[in-house]
Amino acid sequence: MDIEALRTLVAVAEAGQFQTAADELGISQQAVSKRIMGLEKSLGVALLVRTSHGSRLSLDGQVFLPHAKKVLAALEEAEQAVRPGSRPLRVDVLNRRIAPAQAVYRFYRSRPGAGLDTVTLGEENAAGAARAVLEGTVDVSFRALPAEQVPAGIRAERLLDEPLELLVGPGHPSAGKEWVRPADLAGHRIWIPGIRTGTEWERFYRSLSEAFGLSIDALGPNFGDEALMDALADSGSLATLVGSGDRYLWPESYGLRRIPLREPTPVYPHALLTRTDQQHPVLTELREHLRASAPRTTGDVWAPDWAAC
Repeated sequence: MDIEALRTLVAVAEAGQFQTAADELGISQQAVSKRIMGLEKSLGVALLVRTSHGSRLSLDGQVFLPHAKKVLAALEEAEQAVRPGSRPLRVDVLNRRIAPAQAVYRFYRSRPGAGLDTVTLGEENAAGAARAVLEGTVDVSFRALPAEQVPAGIRAERLLDEPLELLVGPGHPSAGKEWVRPADLAGHRIWIPGIRTGTEWERFYRSLSEAFGLSIDALGPNFGDEALMDALADSGSLATLVGSGDRYLWPESYGLRRIPLREPTPVYPHALLTRTDQQHPVLTELREHLRASAPRTTGDVWAPDWAAC
């Protein structure tokens, strides 16, 4: 059924004149007549009675009009539901403890009225997250996506370079230092359990290891963050790496230390992945927030050369 014909019927019924309805719709009187005739033909009934003074609804037209109005109202509601800004911006933050989730949370706190919906596609690698954005499962994802894996239709923006920090227990040799060089960690055991083969973070830590001669151990079961904190607190040699904006909590008695890395500062290159045609107004605000509040580093910075810019 022709939706424009339904709109025309409603306009004629309310105006009582073909010409008045034509003026309201911005079309010719001939076009109004053609639409009404087409609608009547498809239904097999006369909807209007033409008189010398104008037009009025027939009995069939009076029965049909309320249904036509409901169809038009439902169509308007459907269109409104998907107009930019009418629904929350759906953002994949990967993990609720790490920097992207914390950055989005700070953005929301600065704009509590912003329509946001956060999810964690933790089982997807960067390529899978990019596909989810492209297919519309999510509107935004934060990933360290290799440049050669950015698909057509996806925009990748390096808006959240997260400086890495060393996390150690009080008995570790570096516990009392203000900062350490990545190269000084060669020979120390850095334990990052849970790195999955084929993921972007596995590629990142492999590049980091090769760049600075580090020994990053991903072996053993991953019993969660709390178990990792327990192990660090009890060890004088074990260390791990965390982002400066990652949120981890531990008992005060553990005495864990977060120590910045410098000369150079390694950064994890979180890229904001969006569709190139995405026009959600909250996305514009989120971009501006990330640019204004991105972590600042001093001195040299290291990032893998494969990361999308």
